[in-house]
Amino acid sequence: MDSIKELLERGVDEVIDRRNLETKLNGKKKLRVKLGIDPTSPNIHIGRAVLLWKLRAFQELGHQVVFIVGDFTGLIGDTSDKDSERPMLTEAEVRKNLKTYFTQAFKILDKSKTETYYNSKWLKKLGFMEITQMADLFGLHEFSARELIKKRMDAGKRVSLREIMYPLMQGYDSVAVKADVELGGTDQRFNLLAGRTIQPMYIQVPQDILITRLLEGTDGRKMSSSWGNVINITDEANDMFGKVMSINDNLIVKYFDLATNVPKQEVIEVEKALKSGQNPRDLKIRLGKAIVTLYHGAKEAESAAKEFAKVFTNKEKPTDILEVKVKSSSIVDLLVETKLAESKSEAKRLVEQGGVKLNDKVIGDWKSNVSFESGQVLQAGKRKFVKLKK
Repeated sequence: MDSIKELLERGVDEVIDRRNLETKLNGKKKLRVKLGIDPTSPNIHIGRAVLLWKLRAFQELGHQVVFIVGDFTGLIGDTSDKDSERPMLTEAEVRKNLKTYFTQAFKILDKSKTETYYNSKWLKKLGFMEITQMADLFGLHEFSARELIKKRMDAGKRVSLREIMYPLMQGYDSVAVKADVELGGTDQRFNLLAGRTIQPMYIQVPQDILITRLLEGTDGRKMSSSWGNVINITDEANDMFGKVMSINDNLIVKYFDLATNVPKQEVIEVEKALKSGQNPRDLKIRLGKAIVTLYHGAKEAESAAKEFAKVFTNKEKPTDILEVKVKSSSIVDLLVETKLAESKSEAKRLVEQGGVKLNDKVIGDWKSNVSFESGQVLQAGKRKFVKLKK
């Protein structure tokens, strides 16, 4: 069955146990397929959406999908993909971040066919006896052998006991929802396997695992909210399209494969076109339209492509520029106040890089106080504009 083959292969790095899972998918049993996401930032980006689209594919095959927002694990913090210890978030930060997670997920998943949970429902109730019994299933050497953990330990960096506990919690999530399958990225491999190890302790059959490749962000590094290199599924159409146009040329094929639902044959054709010397910019326009269409529809995608051409090809100002009433005169404060920068440090960096203009005049000193008239345009980078109003 082609849909099963695509589910198990497109964008997939590894399936554990492939033969077992394929047999089940070709059978009649309705599988319980789990995905958990920690609310470490307020938005879900298209890198995380790769897994949500996989979850949707299971859903379309008639299986029961289970989407977990890790309000408890989000407090603890997973450092699987980090080269330093992740600070614990506060409950207030987690509550703020998760406000719209289910709403965002339902841009992809069928809400009426999705089970949803916060994992604090069961993790808060665990006692020390149960935790130590689970912990006994793992050796410290297994945890310390993980690539980034080993690198930190070899460098003499701190690895907290809290970090060692995280895989137990993610594994117990699988027990709590009786998962038959769990989805995750390559950075989650150890945590995903933890579920397989813990489930037999609770007289459950070990889950199968589908591991997807990771998607790089706009700067070529792994897409991560903490690095700001993300394309969020909630980004408005013009911004989403512009971000896609900024990715490295060598990521075009990977983005088509992981971040769109275009047929696999079209992905192959794109790869051939690149190798034959077709202008990458033309292929990015196709890519941008495909991604924007997923989250905003075809009409918005066409409009975003035209707006991009107007601003970046014809060097014109955007059609609709938001007018913002401001009080500040410091350029750093202005950038934050108008939300052209998320923080003062980002604002300083934008100025230092020569990316800030007031009425087309570059502002070169982040210590500057600026005088302006209502209606003048403040620009940050290539895509962000606001009209200032006193």
